Amino acid sequence: MTLTELATRLNSRHPMGKSLPAVLLMTDEVRLPDPLPAVAALPRGAGVILRHYNDPNRPDLARELASLCRHHGLYLLIAGDGGMAMRVTAHGVHFPEWRAAESRQWRQRCPHWLITAAAHSYRSLISAVHNGSDAAILGPVFSTESHPGSKPLGVVRFAALIAAAQRTRCGYPVYALGGMNSKTARRISNSGAVGIVGISGVARP
Repeated sequence: MTLTELATRLNSRHPMGKSLPAVLLMTDEVRLPDPLPAVAALPRGAGVILRHYNDPNRPDLARELASLCRHHGLYLLIAGDGGMAMRVTAHGVHFPEWRAAESRQWRQRCPHWLITAAAHSYRSLISAVHNGSDAAILGPVFSTESHPGSKPLGVVRFAALIAAAQRTRCGYPVYALGGMNSKTARRISNSGAVGIVGISGVARP
């Protein structure tokens, strides 16, 4: 079973799954400098989070991705820049952990948006819940090239954090990030995650 198929299975079990993509591809300037081929290969209904924070051509890339996502039936979230998301008519915005509080103001401005926030601990996950995000991206679940110095949460801790978030807001969706592939994804099949986020594991142009 592929990573996308495993993510789809997670999504189908979650009470909020029908309203959220099962798979999110995060762009990365180093590991995925040109994300367009990988985005074009994503299954319909998947999503893309444009990071490329330091790319001087980020506005152009955002416009290209917006067009590509509309054509292929994909969600597009712009990381850390609600203004850019509005300009390219993206589906929403993603905030890094330290900016999760901005979810609240953008929820008021754009109530129809999909808004996600990164979380790496219990405290930041609960912050994401309280600040009105639609979902959190929690990790790293397993060891990952993106954060080689970070201690992975592991399956038990990951599942426990999801349960804590759902006690705070019933059914709150949490995505798995970090070291996700077709083997590791099987280990979180009963975690309560709504889907999977990745770079190299998801990017299959």
